[in-house]
Amino acid sequence: MESEVGDNSPSGEEFRFQTVGEQLKAERERKSLSLADLAAQTRVPMRHLDAIEKSEFSTLPGTTYTLGFARSYARALEMDAAKLSADLRQELSQGGYDGYQAPTQNYEPTDPAQVPSRTLAWTAAAIGVLVVAAYLFWRSYAMTDAPAPAPATATASITATKAVPGAGSTAPVNAGGEVVLTATDSVWVKIYDADNKALFENQMAAGEKFTIPQDAKNPMIITGRPQALTVTIGGKAVPPLGAADRTIADVGVSATSLLARKPQDETGNAPAAANNAGTRAPPAQTPN
Repeated sequence: MESEVGDNSPSGEEFRFQTVGEQLKAERERKSLSLADLAAQTRVPMRHLDAIEKSEFSTLPGTTYTLGFARSYARALEMDAAKLSADLRQELSQGGYDGYQAPTQNYEPTDPAQVPSRTLAWTAAAIGVLVVAAYLFWRSYAMTDAPAPAPATATASITATKAVPGAGSTAPVNAGGEVVLTATDSVWVKIYDADNKALFENQMAAGEKFTIPQDAKNPMIITGRPQALTVTIGGKAVPPLGAADRTIADVGVSATSLLARKPQDETGNAPAAANNAGTRAPPAQTPN
C-alpha cells in the first residue's frame, strides 16, 4: 500500500516558485515570439528584457526602471501588468534590490512609472507657481507706476516668459495658453500626470502633434530625444525641454511649469529632476 501512494501523489510533487521573468519568458515562447520581437514592440533594449527573464537585476538601471521595463513587457504579451509588477516588486525586495540604483551607465527609458519621487515633482511645481506669482505681482506695480519691488525670483520669471526670438513680439507667453508638442523627427514620448496615469505614450513621427490636456493634473514628460520636439504655448515657442540625446523625466509640460523653468534650462541643459541617472542615454527608438 505504501508503494502505491508515493511519488505519483500530488503531495509528492515538488512545487517550484516561478519568477516573474520565467512567467514572461514562458508566455513569450508560448506565443512564438523572440526577444528581438519584444524589444522592437516595447522599445526596451533586448539586453534589459533578457536580464528580466533571467532575474539578473544587478545589470539593470535600477528598481524603478526594472519595474517599468517589466510592465511594458507584460503589456506587449497581453498579461496582467499590474499583478506582475506587484509580484516583481516583492521579488526585488526579497532579493535585496528594493530601491536599488545601478552604477553610472547608459540606458534607454520606457515607462519609468515613478521617476524620480512624486514629492520632488510637486515641490518643483509649487516653486514654479511662486515664481509666476512673483512676476505678476511685480508687473502689477510697474503698470500702476508704483515703485516696483525686486523679489529674488523676478529675474528668472521674466527670462522664462520672454517673447520668442524672431517672432517680432515682446509680449510674454500666456500662461493659460494651450501647450502643443510637435515632433521634428521620429521620437518616443510618454506624457503622464501626477497620479502616474498615462495621457499619451507612443512613437511620434516627424510632424505629428500632441496637445496637453488643460485639465491634466501636473502633466509630465519622459523621452530620450528632447531635441526632436518643439513646444509651444498658445502658438508661441518656448526653449527646448533638454539637451540633445539626454534622457529627461518628470519634466512638467503644463504652461505654468514650462514658464517657470530655470534660466539654465533654456540653454539646453537637462533639468536636474529630468536626468535621474545623470548619464548620456542612446536614442530610445533603437532597441539593442
